[in-house]
Amino acid sequence: MTENNATNVNLDAEQKSKYDTAIFAGGCFWCMVEPFDSLPGIKKVISGYTGGHVSNPTYQEVCTGTTGHTEAVKIIYDPSIMPYKKLLDYYWQVTDPTDAMGQFQDRGDQYRPVIYYNSEKQKEAAEESKKALQNSGKFDKPIVTKIEPAEPFYPAEEYHQDFYKKDPLRYAIEEAGGRSAFIKKHWQK
Repeated sequence: MTENNATNVNLDAEQKSKYDTAIFAGGCFWCMVEPFDSLPGIKKVISGYTGGHVSNPTYQEVCTGTTGHTEAVKIIYDPSIMPYKKLLDYYWQVTDPTDAMGQFQDRGDQYRPVIYYNSEKQKEAAEESKKALQNSGKFDKPIVTKIEPAEPFYPAEEYHQDFYKKDPLRYAIEEAGGRSAFIKKHWQK
């Protein structure tokens, strides 16, 4: 699989020094793009696969649950506008951090919640954020989201990119699988 136009974000040297990346897994990647896509400082949100043992996996291969990958999003962001810690705050609010076996209607290892860090600074921030959430008492169950080193990220096929824009009805059906109700219950007062 090669990078396509939607995922090929051409950054010059100056831009590369300006932007950083965050990789989050939290269920179906279709439902993980929209919450981050409109935030200030976000350059691009790319749907893809990471954390597995097969190079360049396809959607069909990942769906079997045998490649070890998670469906994830790679977020290219400007840390001077959107600090990583703030991205973590958003991440916790759009996933169920107490469910290690998937997210909402999406079940299976490929939907497990994981924060993939690309530096020690990101690792420390993720661990502190997870600990703070656990200590907050917001959830009755333990926080089980994994924090793991970033591995190769493979952009998903073109039809998965910006899915919420391409097929709003199907996206709404996916969101009706429990994510929206969960967010309202736990995060909206």
